[in-house]
Amino acid sequence: MKAVFVGAIDQGTTSTRFLIFNRAGEVVALHQLEFKQIYPQPGWHEHDPDEIIASVETCINGAVEKFEAQGHSRKQIVSVGITNQRETTVVWDSTTGEPLHHAIVWTDTRAQELVRRLKARIGAGELTERCGLPLSTYPSVSKLLWMIEKVPAVKAAYDAGVLAFGTIDSWLAYKLNGGPARDVHVSDPTNASRTMFMNLRTLDYDEELIDWFRIDRRKLKLPKIVRSADADAYGSLAGTLLKGTKIMGCLGDQSAALVGQKAFTPGLAKNTYGTGCFLLYNVGAEPVISSHGLLSTVAFDFGKGKTMYALEGSIAVAGSSVKFLVDNFGFIDSSSKLSALAETVDDNGGCTFVTAFSGLFAPYWIDDARGTIFGITAYTQRGHIARATLEATCFQTKAILSSMEKDSGQALTELAVDGGMCNADLIMQTQADIIGIPVTRPGMRETTALGAAIAAGFAAGVWESFDELKDINTEGRTVFRPAITSQEASSRFERWEKAVQMSKGWAS
Repeated sequence: MKAVFVGAIDQGTTSTRFLIFNRAGEVVALHQLEFKQIYPQPGWHEHDPDEIIASVETCINGAVEKFEAQGHSRKQIVSVGITNQRETTVVWDSTTGEPLHHAIVWTDTRAQELVRRLKARIGAGELTERCGLPLSTYPSVSKLLWMIEKVPAVKAAYDAGVLAFGTIDSWLAYKLNGGPARDVHVSDPTNASRTMFMNLRTLDYDEELIDWFRIDRRKLKLPKIVRSADADAYGSLAGTLLKGTKIMGCLGDQSAALVGQKAFTPGLAKNTYGTGCFLLYNVGAEPVISSHGLLSTVAFDFGKGKTMYALEGSIAVAGSSVKFLVDNFGFIDSSSKLSALAETVDDNGGCTFVTAFSGLFAPYWIDDARGTIFGITAYTQRGHIARATLEATCFQTKAILSSMEKDSGQALTELAVDGGMCNADLIMQTQADIIGIPVTRPGMRETTALGAAIAAGFAAGVWESFDELKDINTEGRTVFRPAITSQEASSRFERWEKAVQMSKGWAS
């Protein structure tokens, strides 16, 4: 039998990639493209929805050309999976398929005043029990409501009953299928659970939630919620070199990374150090509603007996803090060199950097915090600031892990890691020191795309069971073990917590 392959669209916050995996979970070909970040005002962050589609099509073609240059045939790619930045919100005219506004990115905080009004509404405290998310500027609903309220074209489409809404996965499936001609308007539970419209237990829309947000279902076209792995629901590519190839899987990026790390059973967790930082902990077949500032979400939905939930801690700023030091402060000429700059000093020199550029996410949820550096003296050097920047992500990860331990009732014994920042040994060693448990880094770091490929591969029959995947991506693992005492780790963390409290109230 000829070898079969699975493609994965990885549509992230700053770049798009298309990767082709073989049955052993190895990357055979890859093409990546960065796209424009739009910042119209402080706290606002947008993407051009059409540019995102163009970037995906360019990446598919680029990777397929490399694949065929190795002697393979595109016909060997049996299915394609999608993984995507999650809460980022797109609205379009359902009759023309044209976007009505730039996509509002998950990091965007423009809806702060709208969220404040929602929090004052009767019943606001009961939403989390149904949908797993607290009211904040993070979920998609606040971005949608802001556009209906503030953008005349969106309001007109809503009043006319032709307003289509979706997260990036829905927009990709819709446009890659050819737009209004086929009208494939779908989402999977890992993405739909980020809108505040989906009931976590039924994995379908909750009419009471939608009513609470005062949205008229007759005026808004919501994507149909389908399984994360499905041979038919996502349609097929209408263009590109893979025209006709079926899309068979979809997972929001953090769930995809959990699947790519093979955390299929309860008690396993992963942390992805990307633009933001996201720690997901598999809690099993029933959702756990957090009482310690975490989100409850769907880990993956692969059908009966293969649907799992997760607790999630989201850090808004991780890799983007490194980019900030490069682009805004000119500390170094590329992000990859920040770790080397941090290694020019032995410690942070007394500096603590709370990287709350758009408030603090889990487990704090402080919307009015802003980026604040404490402890600067005449002794402070660039290396100290660099080290404090990297440590900020590690401290927030520790805060999330502590909350997960309280919510789940059990302590994690090791943490699987992936994402760009995990390439730096210094960061991973610092992380192990602060959390006091081993940190395990895989040899092949493309775990998010691998998760999307696994979803599409399950639907296509490339893999039949989780057992078949246990040996995937086991080569070249690195384990970082704690190298400081628990007392020293606690002392450092207490200092961080003090800095967090002092960073409140700057964006009042």
